[in-house]
Amino acid sequence: MPYTPIAATLGYVLSADGKRVLLVHRNARPDDQHLGKYNGLGGKMELNEDIAECMRREIAEEAGIECTSMQLRGTINWPGFGKQGEDWLGFIFLIDGFTGQAWGENEEGTLEWVPLESIYDLPMWEGDRHFLPLIFDGDPRPFHGVMPYKDGRMQNWAFSRF
Repeated sequence: MPYTPIAATLGYVLSADGKRVLLVHRNARPDDQHLGKYNGLGGKMELNEDIAECMRREIAEEAGIECTSMQLRGTINWPGFGKQGEDWLGFIFLIDGFTGQAWGENEEGTLEWVPLESIYDLPMWEGDRHFLPLIFDGDPRPFHGVMPYKDGRMQNWAFSRF
């Protein structure tokens, strides 16, 4: 059977001084699978767009800013992550240049500039704590991970860098 995950982006926007990151506090929709958690910005890739276009579009739609510089920091295969057990394949970006002023909220929740040293104090998916350090560590090599989920819980985490 062919593997057909949902392709999506997840982006972490750095402040101009590099000390804060823009996160969404998913607090707007009671039916949200991510309700109460903090997360980066992003979403599903659309037909006829490449993954970088997807990331730029999602950042513009969710925060009202335009990406001027971003790096692909890694990829994560999330088997079983979706609400109905769907598989997801995520492309993780660090956005270190943008124009415009980020909104204070969007349809998913409140947008907050969080100090980098405080992000691990926030409620988030347990799996995020494993890959977030790889986004901000300064190692130029992208990471490539797999993080299976079952019934909303992370089962395992493995990654490589080349």
